[in-house]
Amino acid sequence: MDAQDFPAGKPSDGARLYKIGQAADLLGVKPFVLRFWESEFPQLQPIRTASGQRMYTQEHIELVRRIQHLLYEQGLTIEGARKALEENGRRGLLKEIEAELLQIKRLLER
Repeated sequence: MDAQDFPAGKPSDGARLYKIGQAADLLGVKPFVLRFWESEFPQLQPIRTASGQRMYTQEHIELVRRIQHLLYEQGLTIEGARKALEENGRRGLLKEIEAELLQIKRLLER
């Protein structure tokens, strides 16, 4: 994919970009799930090429993993997950990761 294929908002740092099928495979979901979540979570807005192809950055992948965690592991509804993302933002994610790491550490120390 050439640079001219990307809109003005493309990543200029040379970050890895994933097509929707690649992102779906990486995350263990079907592409239609990613498209649906785009409509439900305003934070999830992949880059679009000039031809309309969705391109996911590593940040998008991490956001989808967070959505998966909220929906599948914590059992939240879409609305609940949306609110959790809005309320917690980045700080909430870091606290959650810290809590999980501490839990793992305690398990390893046994």
